[in-house]
Amino acid sequence: MKLAIVTAYPPSKVTLNEYAYHLVKQFRQNQNVTELILLTDRTEGAKDINFTEAGCKITVKECWSFNSYKNIFSVTKAINQTAPDSVLFNLQFMKFGDKKIAAALGLMLPLVCKLKKIPSIVLLHNILEEVDLGSAGFTSNKLMQKLYGFIGTSLTKLILQADTVAVTMQKYVNILEMKYLATNVKLIPHGTFEIPEEPNYSLPEGPLQIMTFGKFGTYKKVEGMIEAVEMVRKSTGLDLEVVIAGTDNPNVPGYLAKVEEDYKHISQVRFTGYVEEEDVPVLFNESAVVVFPYTSTTGSSGVLHQAGSYGKAVVMPDLGDLALLVQDEGYQGEFFEPTSVESLAKAIEAIVTNEAHRLNLAKTNYKAATAHPMSQIAQLYIETFQDIINSKSGLETMFS
Repeated sequence: MKLAIVTAYPPSKVTLNEYAYHLVKQFRQNQNVTELILLTDRTEGAKDINFTEAGCKITVKECWSFNSYKNIFSVTKAINQTAPDSVLFNLQFMKFGDKKIAAALGLMLPLVCKLKKIPSIVLLHNILEEVDLGSAGFTSNKLMQKLYGFIGTSLTKLILQADTVAVTMQKYVNILEMKYLATNVKLIPHGTFEIPEEPNYSLPEGPLQIMTFGKFGTYKKVEGMIEAVEMVRKSTGLDLEVVIAGTDNPNVPGYLAKVEEDYKHISQVRFTGYVEEEDVPVLFNESAVVVFPYTSTTGSSGVLHQAGSYGKAVVMPDLGDLALLVQDEGYQGEFFEPTSVESLAKAIEAIVTNEAHRLNLAKTNYKAATAHPMSQIAQLYIETFQDIINSKSGLETMFS
């Protein structure tokens, strides 16, 4: 199969680029894939396709740009030029831009594939019905939220033009089937990027590192985490370091710089900036606890799967999607009330003051992460494409 993937891809900073990297790493080793065509966003640096494992040919075509109105035409042109057997879209609603028209035009591409009769799957990482538009940085205006809801419904109908829409949570399947009467929605788990050999769960000498990882400023805010760790220091006397790994959310430029300035009076707070792929294992391995300082959620958490794969204890807000993920996939952690610094401090303290509890959570999360390796997820996509191709060829035979 000659498989094209429409996605952001490292060194891109556009959302879901890391997910694409790990999916590509597995697809290229799959015996059913003869060539991978990456239809990616344009970046200054070269795309990261230097894999050490044996695998199929990879062709990179940089054919779209964030917030460009021309993406629907340039990606269609690239599809025409490369003639893939199938197309996978790695999407969320703001994938092609944070401007409404640019975002909407890009999301029409699954319909283009349908019209061209190219088998297509959309991997949809979130659905607008489950996004808190205010917390996620879209809008807090009630009238605008209703407008976004209408636009979101219309865009979802466009996305559902794909042969299959894959989502990472059963709840999303239920919503799409009930609201849109969709019959082409399938649950394919998020998967775990890398599954190292089981760690020994030991920690480096020095302060216990309380780490968070992501793009911050909208529904991921770090002020409460810094204050909570300071509370735990005072109540326990433990040597704790706050590690804030990642960058600003594109919707909130300058957020982390302002936090760093506002909290410069608090010691042992480290901002790493963007974390390169090869530095991720060190970041997780050195952490005692991984914290999710979220006020809302927008889908299955890649960071939770990563934390599990490195055998880490986690502290999570008691929120819908994360709580469901724990229930569905077997992760465990300490929960806190999203708006309460005191609640977050208690959750962190429960782990850092009880080594047996930390180890139990770490081992449970490693076990949960190993249940869905990315190799298994890639194979599920291949099998789904094969089902689509078989169905189409069966219909052609029927009507020929």
